[in-house]
Amino acid sequence: MRGPLVAVVGGSTCTPQEAEWAAAVGRLLAERQAVLLCGGLGGVMAAAARGAKQAGGLTVGILPGNDPADANPDIDVPLATGMGEMRNALIVRAAGAMIAIGGGWGTLSEIALARRIETPVVGFHDSFTAGLDIPRVQLPEEAVRWALEQARRGKV
Repeated sequence: MRGPLVAVVGGSTCTPQEAEWAAAVGRLLAERQAVLLCGGLGGVMAAAARGAKQAGGLTVGILPGNDPADANPDIDVPLATGMGEMRNALIVRAAGAMIAIGGGWGTLSEIALARRIETPVVGFHDSFTAGLDIPRVQLPEEAVRWALEQARRGKV
């Protein structure tokens, strides 16, 4: 049986450092039997999915468009919603916990939704999330440990 769904959110474009962190987070989640949930496209989402797949994990992408073929190649279960950015609410609602790595306005909307409905969210490093009142971590291992502890509590 698989572990909890943990969302990894961030920009559809990202820095090489953010991609490295996202891949490490994805790998660590897979090694701990968590299911990686993301928006299914590029940037942080693709890097996290790639890391999870390299470790034999299961990946789910909740896509903004209507075509499952738009998912990055490391998504096992592409869910095409046709909802555009409104799909962010589905990601946040489905996740037991969320890890934010970099990003922009879309990531900020996911963080805000998570805080609103009390889905636990942690900001990895201090990239985009520096001004927000959420827990912070500095290492991929810390992000994954925090997210899994929160997701297993089942308070969502």
